[in-house]
Amino acid sequence: MKLVPLGDKVVIKQLEAEEKTKAGLILTTQSKEKPQEATVVAVGPGGLVGDVEVKMVLKEGDRVVFSKYAGTEIKFEGEEYIVIRQNDILAIVED
Repeated sequence: MKLVPLGDKVVIKQLEAEEKTKAGLILTTQSKEKPQEATVVAVGPGGLVGDVEVKMVLKEGDRVVFSKYAGTEIKFEGEEYIVIRQNDILAIVED
C-alpha cells in the first residue's frame, strides 16, 4: 500500500533531529528540536481546489522547508508522515 494525496496535498517525511550541535555537544532527547525540513514522499494531482487552479511544482524526492505548525501528522505502516498543502511549503532546498 502507499499514500496517495488528493488535490493540492503533499505527503512529506520530516528529517530527524540532529544528535549534536555544530560545536560538538551531544543533545539529550528533550533538547532536540525537530527540523522544519522534510523529503517529499508523494504529491497530489493539483487541479481545481475550491475555485482556484493549483499547479503542483513539487515532485517526489524534493527536500523542502515547511511552516512549523502546518499539516497533519499521521502514522502509516509504522512510519510517521505529515500531509500538508503545497501552499504551506516555504522552499525547496537545492544543492
